[in-house]
Amino acid sequence: MINNLVLRRLRYALNLREESMVDIFALSAHKITKFSISCLLKKDDDEAFVECTDVVLEKFLDGLIIKNRGVREDNASNPAKSTTEVVRLNNNIIMKKLRIALEFKDDDMLDVMKKAGFRFSKTELTALFRKRGTRNFKPCGDQLLRNFLIGLCEKFRPSEKKDVVSDNSPWNQIKK
Repeated sequence: MINNLVLRRLRYALNLREESMVDIFALSAHKITKFSISCLLKKDDDEAFVECTDVVLEKFLDGLIIKNRGVREDNASNPAKSTTEVVRLNNNIIMKKLRIALEFKDDDMLDVMKKAGFRFSKTELTALFRKRGTRNFKPCGDQLLRNFLIGLCEKFRPSEKKDVVSDNSPWNQIKK
């Protein structure tokens, strides 16, 4: 999935301003300006658009975890990743980090999916968080992550309408 869309949808769902996003990035030791965040949040047809890299999105998600849950106590035993290390962020990792940051249990995750109008079972959910390569691992597709983000928006910023996803929604026009 496109990282800019994930960042934009999370900003909307959690009702974050650029100043608070700068603070969240700072928690994960990543310095960024309000202007840079503004460029990351622009639509891709805007000339000021800047592509959000895996590293930037991961720093935001890590900062969100620290903001909501605090710093891990065993952080000293885990050496920090070097900034030159290439991070390959995938939808499963994004879902896992969001689950940790928002302190969601299985039922909370299923409730969010239900708010998006997406049928999903507990077994399918637990398969997303298994280690890659195990027998029951299931990769998280773009549609699943998209629906989860839509459900987050419905949970934290409920709309007046009962129609959760319209056919004109830009989320329906995104190609896999």
